[in-house]
Amino acid sequence: MSRLVSNNRSRLAVARQMYAMRFPGEDVSRLTMQQLRGREGARVRKSYRDWSVTTGVEWSRREFTVDDFDSSDPINQALSAAHSCLYGVVHAVIVAIGCSPGLGFVHTGHDRSFIYDIADLYKSASTVPIAFQSVAQMDQDDPEALAGLASTVRRQVRDAMRGQRILSRCVADLRFLLLPETEDEGEDGLATVIELWDEQLGRVSGGTNYSEDVPW
Repeated sequence: MSRLVSNNRSRLAVARQMYAMRFPGEDVSRLTMQQLRGREGARVRKSYRDWSVTTGVEWSRREFTVDDFDSSDPINQALSAAHSCLYGVVHAVIVAIGCSPGLGFVHTGHDRSFIYDIADLYKSASTVPIAFQSVAQMDQDDPEALAGLASTVRRQVRDAMRGQRILSRCVADLRFLLLPETEDEGEDGLATVIELWDEQLGRVSGGTNYSEDVPW
């Protein structure tokens, strides 16, 4: 991963592939990062507008204060709560498979840059609709409903993570982006050929019971 992100050519290639996953059917192989950012911005704005129309939730722009959650309007509160949950799931996957959360290909300068890169792959199909639908279903004039909005959104995201198989998809997507030539993958993108280390032989096959070879 560090090799890919430290070389401009390979970093751009991975970044383009990330955008290609968001723009199915479009050729982004020759677009610059500036062009990709512009296209991504247009896609995100359209997603917010479309869900605003679908749910009837008024939408102006993404606006929030990191250290003052309650200062935002309900839809921005819902988006913040939903995105935070997604970031947590993606962070867990990235760390679990040994990648660095801070080495982003699109985002940079933050200790969670790579988390933001990967989370952006799933927002439009998960956290954005959940946020708009949750706000649409609540009584915005009810203080108790507003106070419980974040909890409601978190439960919805939890269910979506399971229903959309985000954990296994995230692992597969990471392998696709960082190890595109890896073979012998299972259904969830996990390697089916695993080897074990031996101090004398170097490497031996995994998935084998060696109990009969050991003199007890």
